[in-house]
Order: sequence, then structure tokens, then C-alpha cells
Amino acid sequence: MTMNDSIVLGTRGSELARTQARMVEAALRAKWSDLTIETKIITTRGDQAKGDFGIVDVRAGRKGMFTGEIERALVKNDVDLAVHSAKDLPSELVPGTAIAAVLPRAPAEDVLVSLGNYQLESLPHDGIVATGSVRRKHQLRWKRPDLDIVDLRGNVPTRLRKLATDQWHAIVLARAGLERLGATDEFEGKKIFVEPLPREIFLPAGGQGVIAMQIRNDDEKRRMLLEAINDMETRICLRAEREFLRLLHGDCNQPVGVLATIARSTITIRAQVFDLNATTPRAATVEGDLQDAEALAAMLFMKINGE
Repeated sequence: MTMNDSIVLGTRGSELARTQARMVEAALRAKWSDLTIETKIITTRGDQAKGDFGIVDVRAGRKGMFTGEIERALVKNDVDLAVHSAKDLPSELVPGTAIAAVLPRAPAEDVLVSLGNYQLESLPHDGIVATGSVRRKHQLRWKRPDLDIVDLRGNVPTRLRKLATDQWHAIVLARAGLERLGATDEFEGKKIFVEPLPREIFLPAGGQGVIAMQIRNDDEKRRMLLEAINDMETRICLRAEREFLRLLHGDCNQPVGVLATIARSTITIRAQVFDLNATTPRAATVEGDLQDAEALAAMLFMKINGE
């Protein structure tokens, strides 16, 4: 690399998104010390909606809500690299773009966050739990139908503040976001308790815990830069999860969980789908050679649909 080489990152403006962009920047600088890196903050449709009294119209669907404007900036050459939380990306990317690299995956679990040191089983009867995820609402009702599940919007710090002020017993968040923000036992001077939820019940959203880097297909220069920081096992798992969601026509507004994991040369993919008004999910698991990840995702799709 030479001193003239540069790259412009595009990201949302939330504290977590900025933190993730800094992680990408640090990874790039570790490999390309003379690279000039600029970060451009882009306001997305989801950010604008949350600015209006925190309201998001979920009836319109969340597909691309937190990524669409960043993808458009990428296509228009306003940025060279779009940095996303992979779980926010629709299963079909904007034409002419591709996920070129991912950082190593953070823990993918959901966590129960409370001020009262609750576990899922110890929450009081008719206790109040808040979440903005359709998937998490179905999973909570599946195992704790007595709970009062209320809606929760905003970025991670906003959600933690609401926990302290709205008299809820607990909220459900992604473990990865809390860890990246350093909010695993305290937030703004208040003690919080973080209890990991079992994956067998709370199967996470596809891509949860993964930072994805999206480029234009014809940008071979940036593709080469990113190859140096790509975590291949995470990339394979993400491809498998996204292929399952693509076949299912799933996005983050659907009650679907899917998680791929790798042990040696074997990949295991688990999925969980809640049908409308169903209490118990349809679930299935496949495993095989990690080189066949996308074919295995197709097998999982057929298996979970009884084909």
C-alpha cells in the first residue's frame, strides 16, 4: 500500500454503529498502516423514524430500514465501504454490491437484562419484559406465556435507560451489542444484571453478532484490502444463515432464528420458524462439511418445511 491509498467507511450514527466502524478501522490499520481512513455518518430511515418520538411503523416491515441509505451511498460512490450489523441486512443485497468481509463473530446469544438479577425462570408471574424483536416476543411467549411482553424501541443506550425508568422487570438484547459498548454489568452508574438466554429456545437472528463489510462488486482494490481482515469461519456461517433466510424470504421483521456454527470441518445449522398465531416453532437442524454450507442451508429450508 502507498500513502495515497484511502477508503471511506459509511455507517449509522448510533453509538454501537460508530463503535463497530472503529473496530473495522482498527482492523484495517493493523494490516495497512499507511491507509487513509475516513468515516461518514449516514442517517437511515430507521434512525429518522426513531427520532419521531421513538416510533417505528413495524407494519411497513423493517427490511433495509437501517441499511438502505448506506447501501445507496455505496452505489453512488459516496462511500467505499458500508459497515453493517449483519442481522440488519436484507437477505437480498442492493444489486452491484457484495459482502466482501466480516470480522470475527461476537457471542451470538440474546441476554435478559434486569436491575433485579432475574433469570427467565425467576421472573414473576405477569412480569413485564420489553423487546422490539418479533422473534424474541414469540420465543418469550413460547416459554413464559404468563409474561406481559411490551414493545421497546431505540438504540442500546436508550433501551437501557428505559429499563431504569419504565418499571419493567427486564428487557431482552443481543449480547454482542452490550459487550461492544462495555455495558455488561453497569450502565450510567447503575448496576445491571445480564443473563444469557439459552440458544435452544432463543435461537438468534441470522447474522447476529457479525459486523459485515459491503462493497461495490467492481471495486477490486477495496476487496483486496478487506481480504486481509476477513474471518473465514464467520463468513461461511453468515453465508449459510443468509441463504436460509433468502430461501425463506425472511428479514428481521419475521419470527425466525437461524444460527450456523463450525467445529473442525463440520458446520451445523439450526433454524426456528414461528408461524402466525403458533405457540411452538417449527425447528430443524442439519450438519455437514463446511464447504457445503449453502447447500446445507437449502437442505435445512426443505427440512423445516417438511419437504
